[in-house]
Amino acid sequence: MKSQLKQITRSSKFMTGFILIFVIVAFILIYPLFNPGNPLEMIGLGTFFRPGTYVSVYDSLNVQRTYTLRLPEAAANRIDGKLSYDDRESMRDWLIRYGEQEGVAGLTYEEIDTYDVHALLALWWEHYTTDVFIEGMITADRRLVARIDSRVERIFEDSDIILMMYNYETGEYEEFGVVTATDYVNIREVANTIWLPLGTDNFGRDVLKQLVSATGASLIMGLIAGVIATIIGLTFGLLSGYLGGIVDDILMFIFNLFTVIPGFILLVLISFAIGQEQRGMLTVAIVIGVTSWVWTARSVRSQVMSLRNRDHVNLSKLSGHSLPKILVRDVAPYIASYVVMAFILQVSTAILAEAALSMIGLGPMTTEQATLGLMMNWAMNFGAHLIGAWWAYIPVVLVIATVSFALNLMNTGLDQIFNPQLREG
Repeated sequence: MKSQLKQITRSSKFMTGFILIFVIVAFILIYPLFNPGNPLEMIGLGTFFRPGTYVSVYDSLNVQRTYTLRLPEAAANRIDGKLSYDDRESMRDWLIRYGEQEGVAGLTYEEIDTYDVHALLALWWEHYTTDVFIEGMITADRRLVARIDSRVERIFEDSDIILMMYNYETGEYEEFGVVTATDYVNIREVANTIWLPLGTDNFGRDVLKQLVSATGASLIMGLIAGVIATIIGLTFGLLSGYLGGIVDDILMFIFNLFTVIPGFILLVLISFAIGQEQRGMLTVAIVIGVTSWVWTARSVRSQVMSLRNRDHVNLSKLSGHSLPKILVRDVAPYIASYVVMAFILQVSTAILAEAALSMIGLGPMTTEQATLGLMMNWAMNFGAHLIGAWWAYIPVVLVIATVSFALNLMNTGLDQIFNPQLREG
């Protein structure tokens, strides 16, 4: 036993997979201590807020102290933040039309970079004027470009903003402060701020907080399904391989029947028959486990068939030991390594199966607990991939891939240790 443990710890593949799983589980356990609360709480009144730190505008205007900073790139950054992608495209379109009409070199689609704000503004201030009439440009586009130009000028004017507050006693607005372009507040002094490293989803929920909870839920479902599938497969495999005869024929008929029917199709049919209201996490995990034990049973059966005529097994038979005792004490220990590897693969398969089920709307109930598959389902249904809200689905895909990769890496490492034909020299 000690020698096997040493071999396991020396396996780079197993240890890499184990460390990945350990880090994921540790993060699942530790993160809620720093960010407690309901992962499904809707904190954002809107959909798909971008990742970043959000500061209360109301509280930032009422801080006790402001700081005066003169950043050299402040004006350009202000322009960069207020000019949308469509605004820049409109500016480039005007410059290209102007260059073609007036014969000005350097104003082509390839030479105008809308992501370089400094260069774009330099070209804009050099060439734009309301006196130029661009042929073929409709009135609405000309007015749009004029509004963009006015907005750019206002931003660079750095005019002060006067803050007014309504006085209920006098019924009038009274000035209570002035904000200049060089006024700054320390984010630590603002009463309400929140850091959303992965933004929010379509329901306005913290994606990272939800992702941590969903990963834990999917791992628990995978473990439950893996235990169920392994127990069923181990039981049937032991009986079929050891007893042989008519028992083996009956069980092999069942194995073949489950093999002919694709496991995922059977999983979909059972999940659909259960109904949405009854599909809790435990129910879905049980369904996945009950439909994915066949290949484990086949593997165990083939191993037991090579063990049932060993001397120690025959000695137990002659001693009058019962069938359960022979299987548990004389057969099972010799296939323990294969059972562990089968269990690891069953967990990985179950996690992927839950994700696939949830993607087509047959996963657990959506009101109790998020899973990785449900997060993918929500992102897909609300068009996150169409509007560029990558934070709603790419982290989920990466977590699913990482967990599956780590578990399969652990299985490969164990296979190289326990399988003499694959053992590294």
